[in-house]
Amino acid sequence: MDIVISIMKLCAGIGMFLFAMYLIEESLKNLSGRNFKRFLQYVTKNRFGAVAGGAIVAGVLQSSSMVSLMVLAFVGAGVFTMRNAIAIILGANLGTTLDSWLVATLGFDVNIEVAAYPSIFIGGLMLIIFGKYKPVKYACYFLIGFGLVFIGLAFMKTAMEVQVKTFDFSQYADMPLIVSLFIGFIITLLVQSSSVTMALTLSALHAGAVEFPMAAAIVLGSETGTTIKILISAIGGNASKKRVVLGNLLYNIFITIVAFALLKPILSLITDVFNIHNPLIGLVTFSTIINLVGILFFLSILNPFTKLLEKFFKETDASAAAFINNATINEPETALDLFRREIAYFIHNAMLFNLAQFKIDIVLFEDNPDFKSINDKRKFVTKTQEEKYEFLQHLQGELQSFYLELRTKLEDEQLSEINQLISSARSAVYSVKNMKDIISNSNNLSSSSKDIKFNFFINHKKETEDFYVELNTILLQKEQTTFSAFQKIYDDIQNNYSAALNNFYKDAQHATIEDLDITIAINFNRELFTANKAMLMAIKDLLLDEKEAKDFNEVPVYKT
Repeated sequence: MDIVISIMKLCAGIGMFLFAMYLIEESLKNLSGRNFKRFLQYVTKNRFGAVAGGAIVAGVLQSSSMVSLMVLAFVGAGVFTMRNAIAIILGANLGTTLDSWLVATLGFDVNIEVAAYPSIFIGGLMLIIFGKYKPVKYACYFLIGFGLVFIGLAFMKTAMEVQVKTFDFSQYADMPLIVSLFIGFIITLLVQSSSVTMALTLSALHAGAVEFPMAAAIVLGSETGTTIKILISAIGGNASKKRVVLGNLLYNIFITIVAFALLKPILSLITDVFNIHNPLIGLVTFSTIINLVGILFFLSILNPFTKLLEKFFKETDASAAAFINNATINEPETALDLFRREIAYFIHNAMLFNLAQFKIDIVLFEDNPDFKSINDKRKFVTKTQEEKYEFLQHLQGELQSFYLELRTKLEDEQLSEINQLISSARSAVYSVKNMKDIISNSNNLSSSSKDIKFNFFINHKKETEDFYVELNTILLQKEQTTFSAFQKIYDDIQNNYSAALNNFYKDAQHATIEDLDITIAINFNRELFTANKAMLMAIKDLLLDEKEAKDFNEVPVYKT
């Protein structure tokens, strides 16, 4: 009966530990997820910064899998290069050892379970009283998770101690170490957390259920077990995403094989050279060493390793999307970031379409550093207007489908943001449609022999070019844009509309012009005004916060 109870207690400890890790992960991801992403993007300019960034973020979030999934989404979207993505994931593997050091140094030698009680009490009490405030809620999640980590660990420790007293483990003392390697792989495969495997192994090692070499082999097996979740996430992704996953898999297999082959010398190094005789500290040191040496080795061959990976998987580009086609809604923060990028890309190409309708030189607009390489690869600029229009329609469909899927995973605050972003896309589509509808009127005016019609077109062309130059500047400035800047542009659009109409009426009084010509000019003026206003609204919804965007919608509109 005691054995059954101890096994149940062990399972309860594992469940508690898993839940605790989930709470900590969720709390830190929601409190600072976006900042971590921006930090990653900032430090990944070189491979050493990429490794450091991956290690720091994984060390804080305590989940190499979460960092890896985040990175995969960004590499699939073209935000990270494949080389730096691999470097980040290498660093993430090292960063997770921080949790192991904490468990090994505090979880067994110090009665940290006692300190965990007030952590859970404070977290639970604050959650009930102040839980409606998002920052407080996730801070409470962290406190509760922190406490449950060590209570779960205490459950596992005491359960293992009972097992040692009631069960003879000596019969497995001569078991080949490769079996332990396989056990580590299976456990990690099942629980999808190398931290849990490490905690279990440390508990067993502390209780005397396993010897140091066996424990080291189990930890080695866990290195490859964590890759399964990432492998699954790459299904259906683009070639770059699959290559990064393959690179991560090869890295883990390599260090597992090499470290297993050199297991005895490495363990001797730890015990004899480093003079570490505490098996718990020794095991964590072993995990840190193999990851650190693996990183140093792969960094030295990162360029040829990347070139090797490029030989695998062929690029396919059936999707019009540049960013969201490889995002996963299981990482909603990352997916929302990529959706925002996709909207910006959509607006950029909508602007190029509108400018091409006027036959305005778009060289200045092509050089947007965020999208130039993507459009060069897709030859967007050289497409016909019909092909561009079909492309934008296709991309709008993908945006809409992704929006419907992602919104089910978002909280209220994020829902407001994604609703505003999809509204931005709709406004851009409306602008493109209006610009497409005036092509016949535009051709009629631009080819007319009558000065009044030709000059009317030329003036509008110049105003449209100036308008889009200003919009492009705003897009490049991004967060620096103010409400007043949009207000000024909006006023200019409306003033230009009224002035053009009034000037045409005055000129028409002194010129020979047919009734049809007047209709063409008026319709052209109205549709162009509508198109320009819609494009401004699209960029407004992309860049302004929710309150300012709503306030802008209250700006008086000239009747057309």
